[in-house]
Amino acid sequence: MRLLKVATCNLNQWAMDFDCNLNNIKESITRAKQSGAAIRLGPELEITGYGCEDHFLELDTVAHAKIIMIRPKMWLANDGNYRELRWFTAWKHKELVDFQLPNEISTALSQQTVPFGYGYIQFLDTYVKIAVAAEVCEELFTPIPPHAELALNGVEVFMNASGSHHQLRKLDLRLRSFIGATHSRGGVYMYSNQQGCDGGRLYYDGCSCVVLNGDVVAQGSQFSLKDVEVVVAQIDLDAVCSNWLTYYLPHLFTVKILYVMVHAVAQAVSHDDLNFPMIGQVASLRGSISSFQEQASCNPKVPSVATPYKLCQPFNLQMPLSSPLEIRYHSPEEEIAFGPSCWMWDYLRRSGASGFLLPLSGGADSSSVAAIVGCMCQLVVKEVENGDEQVKADAIRIGHYTDGEFPTDSKEFAKRIFYTVFMGSENSSEATRMRAKVLATEIGSWHLDVSIDGVVSALLCLFQTLTGKRPRYKVDGGSNIENLGLQNIQARIRMVLAFMLASLLPWVHNKPGFYLVLGSSNVDEGLRGYLTKYDCSSADINPIGSISKQDLRRFLRWAATHLGYASLAEIEAAPPTAELEPIRSNYSQLDEVDMGMTYEELSVYGRLRKIFRCGPVSMFQNLCYKWGASLSPSEVADKVKHFFKYYSINRHKMTVLTPSYHAESYSPEDNRFDLRQFLYNVRWPYQFRKIDELVREFDGEKPALAKLSNKENVGVASDGGMGVVAAGSDDPKAGL
Repeated sequence: MRLLKVATCNLNQWAMDFDCNLNNIKESITRAKQSGAAIRLGPELEITGYGCEDHFLELDTVAHAKIIMIRPKMWLANDGNYRELRWFTAWKHKELVDFQLPNEISTALSQQTVPFGYGYIQFLDTYVKIAVAAEVCEELFTPIPPHAELALNGVEVFMNASGSHHQLRKLDLRLRSFIGATHSRGGVYMYSNQQGCDGGRLYYDGCSCVVLNGDVVAQGSQFSLKDVEVVVAQIDLDAVCSNWLTYYLPHLFTVKILYVMVHAVAQAVSHDDLNFPMIGQVASLRGSISSFQEQASCNPKVPSVATPYKLCQPFNLQMPLSSPLEIRYHSPEEEIAFGPSCWMWDYLRRSGASGFLLPLSGGADSSSVAAIVGCMCQLVVKEVENGDEQVKADAIRIGHYTDGEFPTDSKEFAKRIFYTVFMGSENSSEATRMRAKVLATEIGSWHLDVSIDGVVSALLCLFQTLTGKRPRYKVDGGSNIENLGLQNIQARIRMVLAFMLASLLPWVHNKPGFYLVLGSSNVDEGLRGYLTKYDCSSADINPIGSISKQDLRRFLRWAATHLGYASLAEIEAAPPTAELEPIRSNYSQLDEVDMGMTYEELSVYGRLRKIFRCGPVSMFQNLCYKWGASLSPSEVADKVKHFFKYYSINRHKMTVLTPSYHAESYSPEDNRFDLRQFLYNVRWPYQFRKIDELVREFDGEKPALAKLSNKENVGVASDGGMGVVAAGSDDPKAGL
């Protein structure tokens, strides 16, 4: 047996905070050393933090990073939230060259050069040399990933240092990639990731793990308040290739070894927070696959670097082996609870703020944000109970505890750091007022009930003095322009009041600092533009700005039970309304009526527009298949035109959208992620004319959906026959 103990980790790094990052790295190294690990893997760009972005173009940033050995990234992430080609250049040469070390590093190490390029490291262990290779983040997801060629060169241990962000329902895709990398080729796949908010919209969701021959044998947390988490696995490399002679014979005249960054593991520390599963032997793989041996015999040679160190230990009954684990997945509702909660905690403790302030309307969106803050408070108290000294120190500082006190109850902690404000008007109902009050009591926030009617009246009197006219609501005989203007006044007053309270309430309560204002508009409202520019959608941060209304409603039902906020069930069941117009016996303002489309339809439009890259014509064509059983082509055309009209009218609002937690692949936020213009010809003359031509050609016809036999229908979606794009428009996993 060749027993090898490896350690990978989740690190909560902060872009540009080199001292913080270095401390986390050292802590993870000492824990790995204490566990007896021979290899320790850290996340991508762990010294600087992944989110430095244009700081990577500054000399100050790179001058602080100390490079020991270099395996440059060969394929860069350059879509969605990633712009690596803006700051880096990929290495395209399949060779190793000598890199001249900077003077200060050269002096410290007494070493002039270091191998640089594509290759692997070979350790001189017992009867079989152990080959270890690096594969960096994006490279795993390329059509021909490096590990395929490296495995055929004899590499047994692959190390992936990553900076991968959370997105709802995405973890399964990532884990399946690790599993697939070793399922047919054999090997050990180590994955390390950042975990936390490092200064931007992304939450890096950890889940560092070790995979052996297609089985997950160690898995770290996906969401956590910890700064450092080390995941350790004890494996037998003979499980990768028990018949080493059969495997290595084709390579007798081939040098094989891979360069990878292997951190020196120094100092000792306790086993606290080590995720160290006890594992059992996994059947060996490579020696039993003849096709693997055949391909290895003719595979091109990859350069390597030899090192005179040993990694493995011989057979030892005192060294328990790791066995396959059942993979831990969170439900989407849990992801909404824990991801934004951890992101907000990092933002709060690093921003210098003393708490959060939320305009709480009693509706589904603001109530979702309130529940997420409540969840954050529960997580903080839980970590304090578990003995996390860093979380405890941050909570004491933010909550202004004195005389040795610290948070022991989430509601008491929420009272110190969370303010909610119901800003009612003459158009607000008693039902929403009470829902806000009850939810605030359940969470424990410091709740205020404020009437804004006086401020609204003062502004209208000022307007009347200036113009001689006073606008009226539509239900009172006013025009659409008057009606919209009156709604916007209320909405914008709430934004001004929220920021005033956030800056002055700490002073009122003799607290230092300020409160962060939380926004609560969802991704579908942003897509449609169903929000007032500079209303309560304008805030410091927004934890739900990239989450769909449908997912939020599911979250509310889940949170009513699992977070203990029972009033959320009633809030979820209530029809969504802005309550900006007067309520009459024959009229009540409803969101979906105002928008002219349902939230479910908005999610479909969003996926088709962003994920499947559909313009008006292709969206119409796909929706004719999707909705053709119930809608005629002309009805589908009307819906598509209506959406694109208001999408383009309101696109400018996305340029000032509050920074939001990124959770959905069809987010319309105009911050690198969704790069489109914000001034459109809202009539879309050419595109709408083409749609009209298609309607005239096919109106009255029903789409011919493929009818499958029972045998053909196995594993096929129930709406099969409508095409990948149309079917995928309903799939929350689309675009991962």
